[in-house]
Amino acid sequence: MIVDDNPANLKLLEDMLRRRGHEVCAFPCGRLALERAARNPPDLVLLDINMPGMDGYEVCERLKACGESAEVPVIFLSALMETRDKVKGFQAGAVDYISKPFQIDEVHARVEIHLKLHYLQRELKFHNERLEEAVAARTRDLAEANARLTILDRSKDEFLKLISHELRTPLNGLLGVAGIFMDGMASTEANDELREVFEHARRRLLSMTDDALLLTQIDVQGDQFRSAQVSLRGVLSGAIARAAAFAESYGVALAPAPACPDLVPGEKDLLIRALHALLETAVRFSAEGETVRLTSEGTPDSPRVAIESSGKNIPGPAIPKFFDLFSIPESSTPGRDLGLGPAVAHRILSLFGASVSVANREPPGIRLSVSFGGADLG
Repeated sequence: MIVDDNPANLKLLEDMLRRRGHEVCAFPCGRLALERAARNPPDLVLLDINMPGMDGYEVCERLKACGESAEVPVIFLSALMETRDKVKGFQAGAVDYISKPFQIDEVHARVEIHLKLHYLQRELKFHNERLEEAVAARTRDLAEANARLTILDRSKDEFLKLISHELRTPLNGLLGVAGIFMDGMASTEANDELREVFEHARRRLLSMTDDALLLTQIDVQGDQFRSAQVSLRGVLSGAIARAAAFAESYGVALAPAPACPDLVPGEKDLLIRALHALLETAVRFSAEGETVRLTSEGTPDSPRVAIESSGKNIPGPAIPKFFDLFSIPESSTPGRDLGLGPAVAHRILSLFGASVSVANREPPGIRLSVSFGGADLG
């Protein structure tokens, strides 16, 4: 759009811009230009300043005040050369200033630059609006997904609580009846072998049930477990005592508890259970006739306990997932399925700010490192 009260200037600029392929509309006064801009905003306005009735400053201000044309760039055309006149034009909302008499090449250059800038700004605004819409839609989707997850999580907690309370009673009845049948069987080599298989399965099932219920309780009621200062040596001694029969059944010895800093944060029975599970894990990676050894490391503020076995290594790819549920298949420890032991130990220790890691040893064996007090393990 060209606005100039001088017909010669209008004709010259209109012909010049049409030859460059632009669609041009020309007006001799600001009033007509404003009416047209309100109905169909142009991409650029070339605006004379000195016009009778309504000068270019007022026309520019009205263009900028109208929502339809507020973002249209305005270039002033004027013979006024004073700095204050140019500043006044920029204050009115203009983006550039071309002095009269104007040069054709300069007009073309400034028109092309500001048209490109206007198109880029319009495209950027379009993409920003689409982005805002996408973000708003994504936010709604996430809110709905979070609401569904909240419902599912509540349902899961209620289901796990129900299982925790109701599973053991029927299981004890089932195993009790099976035990009566086993006791009534005649003592033969075949029956004795069946009893051994049943007893092994019974112990494993009860152990898995206890571990699963504990994991459930930690997931559902983890914030309700109370921590206190307990004797680390007492925890280690209790764990060794509980694991002794298991180690003996595999022909593996357990070294006594080492001297170590006395107090660590936690709940005694749960910590014993965690260390017990780690000792049984070490036994499973031990060769018959070997000894599982315990050493004390670290500082009084951040004590560490290492449990070392001799016999078998963990397959390399399985090490990062060692403490995940059912992460180590039975083929990794022939005939010695790890069950939930490592996961239970990890979950209990994490509950009290402790951590556990595992690594292979050479000669073959594993090293389980437990750090209390929340210290990071290397």
